[in-house]
Amino acid sequence: MRKVGIVELEAAIAVARRRSFRAASADVGLSPTVLSQTIAGLEDRLGVRLFNRTTRSVSLTPAGEQFLAEIEPAVGAIHHAMETVNSHRDKPAGTLRINSSVGAARRVLSPIILQFVRLYPEMHVDLVTEDRLIDIVAEGFDAGIRPGDTVPGDMIAIPIQSIEGFTVVGSPAYFEGRALPETPQDLLDHTCIRARMPSGSMYRWEFEQDGRIITLDVPGQVTLDDAGLMLEAVLAGAGLAYMAEWWVSESIREGKLHRVLDGFTPSSAGLCLYYSRHRYQPAGLRALVSFIEEVRNKRT
Repeated sequence: MRKVGIVELEAAIAVARRRSFRAASADVGLSPTVLSQTIAGLEDRLGVRLFNRTTRSVSLTPAGEQFLAEIEPAVGAIHHAMETVNSHRDKPAGTLRINSSVGAARRVLSPIILQFVRLYPEMHVDLVTEDRLIDIVAEGFDAGIRPGDTVPGDMIAIPIQSIEGFTVVGSPAYFEGRALPETPQDLLDHTCIRARMPSGSMYRWEFEQDGRIITLDVPGQVTLDDAGLMLEAVLAGAGLAYMAEWWVSESIREGKLHRVLDGFTPSSAGLCLYYSRHRYQPAGLRALVSFIEEVRNKRT
């Protein structure tokens, strides 16, 4: 039997973790077709089926579960050894897989990620965006980028940006002939652009009033789940929107949007890079942490 290579083992681990050939293909840098052929070749050489495949799902067989349980620590040890050697290089090399929300990625791409890869030309950053909060360890990511108040407590969090604020905005066209809302309760008489959370639930707008937090299920004809689409809708005069200030600051400066209820909108924790305190940190991740801290120190 021809010896099995680490590429094939990494492919099996990726498919087991993702339960999908298409999703796993992005992790290992192979097309779904080539990945499927790689797994089939591995199964053929082992003489056992590792995965049950249907048109809708992929699952481990009992033999596959035993095989993966034994090879994952070994492959992890190989990666650890390679990273240990890599730490002796003048500059780190390799791939960092980072999970982020779309909004957070927009904020860090130019000032952090692109500057980092310019500084370290042998580093590659695979930035995967999705708005649902995931288990970065279970999903095979080295780190995540999220608002600080959403980072799990067992993670190490490195601040990227300071506390951010939220604001309610509307276009001049929307406000024409309408009274400006003076309290959060006035929003119930306005048309609002509603937001759907990644979980599927509706986001209730949050305000601080008389020393307490209140939430409102605002009325509206349009519900969206993407901040970019919400910005487009509010600029078009479709209603009022509740958004992070950084999303709308340029439009406010240009007079395309007006902000209201400033005395009632709360602030929120800034963005953080976070990673597991229980796993070995590769040289590239350590370099990124140091770079973020340098950028933050320059701002203060």
